[in-house]
Amino acid sequence: MNIFVSSLNFKVKREDLTILFEPYGEVTSSRIILDKQTRRSKGYGFVEMPNEEEGMAAIAALNNSEHMGRIIKVEKANERPQ
Repeated sequence: MNIFVSSLNFKVKREDLTILFEPYGEVTSSRIILDKQTRRSKGYGFVEMPNEEEGMAAIAALNNSEHMGRIIKVEKANERPQ
């Protein structure tokens, strides 16, 4: 399951996202989206969890929670059009 995380603190790293989601289940990948020109965080990212139930539990627990001084938004990511 692909999870979209927004309103992240610009200092959040990929490892921070992994640590945030691991209590809810296995995390296969996490990434922070960077601005191509400045290489700075755009304030959002994605977390991949293979188990849908664990992913939904993480969304329920983390949506509208505080992380590094910001209230984050966590939701199931929309599928990319082919």
